[in-house]
Amino acid sequence: MTAEIIDGRRIAEEIRREVKEEVKRLRDQMGITPRLGVVLVGCDGVSEVYVSAKEKAARESGIETKTVRLPDDCNQEELLRQLKDLNASPDYHGVLVQLPLPPHIDTMAVVDAISPEKDVDGLHPTNMGLLLMGTPRFVPCTQAGIQAMLVAAGFWPGGQHVVICGRSRIVGRPLAALMLQKDPEADATVTVCHTGTRDLASITHQADILVAAIDKPRGITADMVKDGAVIIDVGVHRVEDTSAKKGYRLVGDVDFDGVVEKAKAISPVPGGVGPMTVSMLLVNTLKAARLAVESDVDKVPVLAG
Repeated sequence: MTAEIIDGRRIAEEIRREVKEEVKRLRDQMGITPRLGVVLVGCDGVSEVYVSAKEKAARESGIETKTVRLPDDCNQEELLRQLKDLNASPDYHGVLVQLPLPPHIDTMAVVDAISPEKDVDGLHPTNMGLLLMGTPRFVPCTQAGIQAMLVAAGFWPGGQHVVICGRSRIVGRPLAALMLQKDPEADATVTVCHTGTRDLASITHQADILVAAIDKPRGITADMVKDGAVIIDVGVHRVEDTSAKKGYRLVGDVDFDGVVEKAKAISPVPGGVGPMTVSMLLVNTLKAARLAVESDVDKVPVLAG
């Protein structure tokens, strides 16, 4: 058996087309153009790539963006001041800070400083709490992307055993909360594994849907996966490859070459979760713009489809 490849790029492109239509409708009917403010600290190459991808996707969807670039040695007070200005400005509906931040900056203090109503990354404690309560405002982008990708590919989580490897506050814990929602696109039985889990393979073998977010290149191997499981790979790592033009290639947290022969379906790296994360940022920014004028936006789908 060779697994079906879940094409995150194709699914993401369809979502972006829908966002573009809704942005146009919002602009034509209400005179509002969604605007996203991004703060980037330092010149980390990977973060620059991510921010550029977000800017490009936003522009193509009709969302206006502004990126505030601060130096590596920027102090925390300056960063918080920039966030205060973006929070207060009616010109920006969504605000995000590109992570990770330099070690001298308190990441949680920065996340806490973003207005919950503009927190399109969905990481503010208020938005995390709303997700846990079952009344989400902004679902974190990676988690929303995983859910949308599963549903679009026909692998609905409802009634399935979803095993999440990784309990970080950025991926694992919010994804568990999302998959537990009493919702047609969730409603799963969820197990979260972590560094304290004994005999990890015995649990991953039970997964109908296995999500790898362990930050370890090729850490999930074929012997840890049951036949016919659906595999979602969140990890992105550069590994040396002298045959590649750049001298490296990207791999995920899953040993793709081994697992692809055993799974029913698998998301690739690159081309899986990454494009979906960017697309769901656009969805959240559109929703933030609508929240500015529609108090009942949480009761209706953001996208027409």
